[in-house]
Amino acid sequence: MSIKSRCRLPGTLLLHQRHTTQLCAMSTSDQQGKGKRVQPQWSPPAGSDVPQLHLYNSLTRAKEPFVPQNGKKVKWYSCGPTVYDASHMGHARSYISFDILRRILSDYFMYDVFYCMNITDIDDKIIKRARQNYLLDQYKEKQPQPAQILQDVLIARVPFQARLLSTTDPDKKQMLQRLDAAITAALQPLQAAMENKAAEEVVQPLAQTLLDTSKDLLSDWLDSQFGSEVKDNSIFSILPTFWEGEYHKDMKALNVLPPDVLTRVSEYVPEIVEFVKKIVSNGYGYESNGSVYFNTAKFDASPQHSYAKLVPEAVGDQKALQEGEGDLSISADRLSEKKSPNDFALWKASKPGEPSWDSPWGKGRPGWHIECSAMAGSILGESMDIHGGGCDLRFPHHDNELAQSEAFFENDYWVRYFLHTGHLTIAGCKMSKSLKNFITIKEALTKNTARQLRLAFLMHSWKDTLDYSPNTMESAIQCEKFLNEFFLNVKDILRAPTDITSQFEKWEAAEVDLNDSFYIKKSAIHKALCDNIDTRTAMEEMRQLVGQCNSYTASKKNAKLRPNRMLMESIAVYLTNILKIFGAIEGSEPIGFPVGGQGQNVELESVVMPYLTVLSEFREEVRKIAKQQKVMELLELCDSVRDDTLPELGVRLEDHEGLATVVKLVDKETLMKEKDEKKKLDGEKQKKKAEAAKKKEEQEMAKLEKMKIPSGKMFLSEKDKYSKFDETGFPTHDAEGKELSKGQAKKLRKLFDAQEKLHNEYLISKNGN
Repeated sequence: MSIKSRCRLPGTLLLHQRHTTQLCAMSTSDQQGKGKRVQPQWSPPAGSDVPQLHLYNSLTRAKEPFVPQNGKKVKWYSCGPTVYDASHMGHARSYISFDILRRILSDYFMYDVFYCMNITDIDDKIIKRARQNYLLDQYKEKQPQPAQILQDVLIARVPFQARLLSTTDPDKKQMLQRLDAAITAALQPLQAAMENKAAEEVVQPLAQTLLDTSKDLLSDWLDSQFGSEVKDNSIFSILPTFWEGEYHKDMKALNVLPPDVLTRVSEYVPEIVEFVKKIVSNGYGYESNGSVYFNTAKFDASPQHSYAKLVPEAVGDQKALQEGEGDLSISADRLSEKKSPNDFALWKASKPGEPSWDSPWGKGRPGWHIECSAMAGSILGESMDIHGGGCDLRFPHHDNELAQSEAFFENDYWVRYFLHTGHLTIAGCKMSKSLKNFITIKEALTKNTARQLRLAFLMHSWKDTLDYSPNTMESAIQCEKFLNEFFLNVKDILRAPTDITSQFEKWEAAEVDLNDSFYIKKSAIHKALCDNIDTRTAMEEMRQLVGQCNSYTASKKNAKLRPNRMLMESIAVYLTNILKIFGAIEGSEPIGFPVGGQGQNVELESVVMPYLTVLSEFREEVRKIAKQQKVMELLELCDSVRDDTLPELGVRLEDHEGLATVVKLVDKETLMKEKDEKKKLDGEKQKKKAEAAKKKEEQEMAKLEKMKIPSGKMFLSEKDKYSKFDETGFPTHDAEGKELSKGQAKKLRKLFDAQEKLHNEYLISKNGN
C-alpha cells in the first residue's frame, strides 16, 4: 500500500472532522450573538467544614485551636516522676493519659511530636527517704534486743503522737491514726510477754512484728537524731536509681512509649547553676545566706510579666508554697531568708546530711521548680508548644516554672499550651503516696491487664477526675470483651472459603445502611478527637458502630445469609487501627487484639487455624451422624472437646443450630475464666434446682402427713382454740366456752370438708397400693 493510500482517512473519521469543524463554527457564531454558553459555577457543598483540633489550655482555661509554632513539629515537655518509691495508679493517671494524647497527635493527626520528660532524682523527699532507709538499715544491722526495740519505739512515739495531735489535715490525721493504732496493736503483746518474762522464742517474733510495724516511726526518729551525720553523696543516689528502674519497668508493662529525651536533675546541675545565675543577673533573683530565691514581687511588677498565670487566686497560699519548697526547706531560718513569703528557692544552701554541689553561692543543691525550667530550656529552647503534668502541679510548681523561665528568656510565651490531667481517686478518695493511700502499678496489673487499664482511661476524659474502682474496671473489662467478640466474629466471617470474584458480593439495603452508619461514625469519632481529644465520646461511637454491626450480622444469620465480607473487614480494620493509635492494641495483626499474648498474633493464627478448621468440620460431621442415629455418647464426646479440651489450648468453638461452627482463637486465661464462671453458674443452678426439689419433697411430705389425719381429729388437738366438739369432732365452742358464730362455723366447715376429701384420697391411694 502506497504512502498516499495509507494517509487517507476512513469515512467515519472524515465525518467526525466535519462535525468538529461545524461545532467550532457554531461556537464562533455563539460568541457573535447567536447564543451564549453558560459556564458552570462550582461551590463547596454545604456543611463541608472540616473540624480543627482544639485542646483545653490551662493557661486560658478554655479550648483553643491547636497551632504549633513550627508547622507540624510539636515540642512537648512533661513532668516525670520523683523517684523515691513505687509508682502508683495516681502516676499512671498522667503517664497513660499523656501517652494516649501523644499517640493521637502523632499517629492520627500526624504531628511530628518531640517528647521530653524529666526524672526528679534530687529532692527533699528523696533526701529524707534515703537518709531514713540508710539509718534504719544500720539500726537493724546492730540486731537490737527486744527490750531495746520496745524502749526505742516508746521514745520515738512521743514526737509522733505530738505530730498526730497537731495535724489538722483530715486525710493526714486519719493516716497517722491508722499507723498509731497498728503500733498499739503490736506494742501490747510484746509488753505483756516481757512483763510475764516469756521465753525468747515467744518474745523475739513479737519484737520483730513491732519493728516492722513501727519502721516509719523509727525512721523519722532516727533521722531527727542522726540525719545530719549522713555525708556520703552516693547514699542519696542509690534510692532514686533503684526506683527509676522500677518506674521504667512499670511504663513498659503499661505499654507507655518512652520519651524521646529523658533528663535527670543530677545530670543537669551545671546547667541549673547557669540558669539561676542568669535569672539573678536579669534582676529577678537574689542570694540570701547561701541560697538563691526568686523575687515574685519584682517579676510581677514588670510590664511584660505576670506571676501565677495558671492559678492567680492561689498566690499567698502558704500551705501550697511550703509543700512546694519541701519538708527540709521550711524551717524558720529558711523562711526568714526570703524577702517575701511568696518567694521560692532557685538554689538551696545544703545543710548537714544533704547532698551538695559547688556554685557561686557556696555548696548547695537545686530547688524543685528550677530543674524543669533548666532542663526543658536546654532541650526545647525558649518556647515549647505543650507542657504537661498532673492538675496538682499547676500551683506552685508550674506557675513557678513559668515565672523563672520567662525571667530567664525575658519573654512571656515559654509555654503555649498547658495540659493538666485530672486526679485519680480510689472509690471516691484521693490517692496519695504521702498519705499511704495508693495502689502501685504492679499491684494494679495483678488485677487487670494493661489494656484494660488503658481502656478505662480511654472511657473517661483525660482532664477530669477518674475514679479507680471495681465498677470502673468492670466497665473496661466488658468493653474489651465486647470489642474482642466483634473482632473474633469478623475473623470467622473472613475465614469462609471464597474465590477472588465472589468476595465482591451484591450490596442490598442492609449493606448500604451499615456503610452509611460507618461513615457517620467515622466522622463522629474524628469530631470527638478534634474536640480536646475526647476519647470518651470516641469510644462510645465505636461501641455503637460495633452494636450496629452485630445487629446486621445477626439479621443475616437469621436469614441464613452470609454477612458482606469486605464491608465487615473494612469496619474491623478501621476500629483496629483506631485502637492501635490509642495504644490499646500492639502488634501488626490487621484485625483485633493479639492472640496468646505479645509476640503471638498473626503467626499463631495463620499456623493453627487450618488445623482447627479441619477439626471443627470433622466434629460437625460426627455431631450430625450422632444426632441422626441418636448416639448420645458421641455427642457428649463432641461437647467435651468443645468445653474441656480446646479451651485449654485457647480455642473457643461456638455451635449455632443450622449454621457452621464458629472457631475463635482466644487467650487461654480468658477461656479459663469463662469456664470457671460457667461452672459457677451451673453450680448455682444445680443448687437452686436441688433446693427447689427438696422444698417440693418437703411440701409433698407435709401434704402426705396432713392427708393421714382424719377430718374428725384435725381440730381435737387445738384445745387452745376450742373447748367443745360434736360427735364428729367438729368444734362448737371457742376456748372461753362461747359458742362459735355462724360465720366462724362456716369457715371451719370448709376446712373440715376439705380435710375429709383429702383423707379419703389418701385411703384410696393406700388401698390401691
